[in-house]
Amino acid sequence: MKKSFVILGLVSMSFFACKEENKDANTNNETPTEMNESSSSEENNSTSETMNADEAEANSTSEMDLADVAMNAENLSTFVKAIEQAGMTVKIKGEGPFTILAPTDEAFKQLPEGTTENLMKPENAKKLEAALSYHIIPGFVDSKKLKDLINESENKSYELTTANDGKITASINKNDKVVFTDGKGNKAMLANVDQKGKNGVIHSITTVLMRK
Repeated sequence: MKKSFVILGLVSMSFFACKEENKDANTNNETPTEMNESSSSEENNSTSETMNADEAEANSTSEMDLADVAMNAENLSTFVKAIEQAGMTVKIKGEGPFTILAPTDEAFKQLPEGTTENLMKPENAKKLEAALSYHIIPGFVDSKKLKDLINESENKSYELTTANDGKITASINKNDKVVFTDGKGNKAMLANVDQKGKNGVIHSITTVLMRK
């Protein structure tokens, strides 16, 4: 009888030992798969984090380029006509990204009588191009980023460099509104922000800006 119990005990120990070995083997077989999945996930996250945030933002918001965005925007018909007259449509359809401060129709009406019509003449195409280039800023700067740039500066203002190397100062007034000051001291407010296209963003402004 004792001999039978001894034999039964040995059989049981052998059975559980085999079961533990199989469990270990299964664990080892699963580990490479789990590691590969984890590694792949980490690599994807790393790639996503290293993407250029500005370009990702610009390229993901719309299928329209900035010329199309301007044509479909409210209150920018004069700006669109000026861009076409200056032969700059192809430029703002380009790769970019660009940030455009586009004067509204009302902003153009504030100019001295005959100024806009005179600039639209074929012989003044170069002057018109220079005036419009002063409203184009290389890079993608939406309204949030613009405020961040201003708030992070020591004097609470940020100098934007335009496509023709002009300077525009952006600041925030006491009403927490962004104000643009041009080379002649004229000030413009934002009328409509973050009109985004695949190659940048348009902000409508209340005044035609002028280079010094």
